[in-house]
Amino acid sequence: CSQKGLVEMFDSTIGAGTVLMPFGGRQQLSPTQSMVAKLPMRDGKCDAVTVMSYGFDPYLSSWSPFHGAAYAVLDSVAKIAAAGGDVSKSHLTFQEYFQKLGSDPYRWGQPLSALLGAYHAQMGLKLAAIGGKDSMSGTFNDIDVPPTLVSFAVCVSDLKHTVGTDLKQAGHKLVELQIERDRYGMPVYSDVLDQYAKLHTAIGNGKIMSSWCLQSGGIVEGVSKMAFGNRIGVHIDGSIAEADLLAKNYGNIILEVADSDGLEFRYRTIGQTTDTPVFEYKETTIPIDDAVEAWTSKLEGVFPTKTVNQSNSSIPNNPSNPIIQIIPRTFDSIYQCRHKVAKPHVFIPVFPGTNCEYDSAQAFERAGAETETIVFRNQNSQQIRESVGHFAEAIRRSQIIMLPGGFSAGDEPEGSAKFITSVFRNPMIADAVMEMLQKRDGLMLGICNGFQALVKLGLVPYGEIRPQADDAPTLTFNTIGRHQSKMAYTKVVSNLSPWLREASLDTVYAIPMSHGEGRFVASDEWLQRLKEGGQVATQYVTLEGKATMDEQYNLNGSYLAIEGITSPDGRVLGKMGHSERRSQGTYMNIYAETDQRIFESGVGYFL
Repeated sequence: CSQKGLVEMFDSTIGAGTVLMPFGGRQQLSPTQSMVAKLPMRDGKCDAVTVMSYGFDPYLSSWSPFHGAAYAVLDSVAKIAAAGGDVSKSHLTFQEYFQKLGSDPYRWGQPLSALLGAYHAQMGLKLAAIGGKDSMSGTFNDIDVPPTLVSFAVCVSDLKHTVGTDLKQAGHKLVELQIERDRYGMPVYSDVLDQYAKLHTAIGNGKIMSSWCLQSGGIVEGVSKMAFGNRIGVHIDGSIAEADLLAKNYGNIILEVADSDGLEFRYRTIGQTTDTPVFEYKETTIPIDDAVEAWTSKLEGVFPTKTVNQSNSSIPNNPSNPIIQIIPRTFDSIYQCRHKVAKPHVFIPVFPGTNCEYDSAQAFERAGAETETIVFRNQNSQQIRESVGHFAEAIRRSQIIMLPGGFSAGDEPEGSAKFITSVFRNPMIADAVMEMLQKRDGLMLGICNGFQALVKLGLVPYGEIRPQADDAPTLTFNTIGRHQSKMAYTKVVSNLSPWLREASLDTVYAIPMSHGEGRFVASDEWLQRLKEGGQVATQYVTLEGKATMDEQYNLNGSYLAIEGITSPDGRVLGKMGHSERRSQGTYMNIYAETDQRIFESGVGYFL
């Protein structure tokens, strides 16, 4: 069953280094088997990535702790190989959890047997393990945990070798790399190393389109999850025995190849991809949508991915008619800067709980600006007074203020951005902000937590700091009632803002989202006013670019599918999507443009 509703509770894009999202494909439904992320660097570029995976089957370990641990090691390194890593350069660590041992020799034998199995695999694969954690307290009354030894594998690889799990194209072959096993059901480790080395070469030569390590559900599970992401059909060869379809052949890997010529590893052909979204095997045909429903419905009541009832009295947000008609607004001219500078200075305030200041600074620096970050210190009244002064001074020497994302002050009390708002309402800081905007043609950008602050300050939609009126637009909790982290498809629908001068009004952009309070709400009068004034900057859209209330795309339930708005002249932009969380090679398993060139536009405005 799908764990998507659980996974989305955790931020998967912070740091702007995520190479493979937890769920890939245009539908974001093909789960990854390894974590792949770029090495974090404050300056410069890097194409080195870390690949991390794990292996464990509680049923196999209950049958034999020895086999369970050995295959946990094998499974963890197989996932490294499938993702493009070099198994020979991998390292391991284990986590063990067993029942209370007492004085029972049989109980003592279980962890010993598991450790011998792991050691057997280590020696065969010539891999070292370090650290780890063990606990012998997994008993409550007469209930014991299964014998548990989880193997974690990690290696350093590079972007060009990275392979995702989602099927890419119809007409490709599906082959199964097969490893050799001995008469005791154990892997022949010399053969494993040889086959995985040849796979690594094939990946380096661009022969492998996607991959999946066989798990407890066998071929059926593998081809299903590979197909879900892009709704690509699969025809399984009728010569494959039914028993083989569900066999737990850990260590074997399903591979999508355009051409099998030149593959040096041992494999058998198991089928091919098709452009009809169904699974076919002999006389059986199952629509992909039916399989997805069966897979996603199991845990929907525990970790929901959508709200049970969407109710909204506003006609433009009627979920029974999810497609929203809005005509993109184009303006013949946008606000021009009269105070040109060769290299604009960007001030990025950092509050307790801010977590996107590095990503934001790097995005602006790549675009050609210089950045300055100052932490607002609040341990005592003296620090607060000093911080207010430092903020005001920084604003006066800046052309751009960027309010980054995060959870300032833990979003307490009862809502987001209250801490940022209270600081920026200080007269010294408020005067400096308005002087920058009104007299020096400055720009402001707020993303996520920063957008929430801009709204509460009045800088959007009014363009000035003012008390928040009762009828003003605001941001509130997502309709699903929890934090959501995923990629959202958005579209720029107005060229009013200088921030969007280099964005395309015809392009669907995939933007990282990570928030719990991103639902934009406003009265019908305000919605009409924002539309007519071109202040609706960006909207949540379907893959076809249609603004929508469908929660699959409009993940937080925003009115009119609004993702971002601007001030009346466009110079202040607030948006929920983390446009700063991207760099070369990120989100390789999401197939849409990710660069709205917001930061380049902001810098170019001053040149």
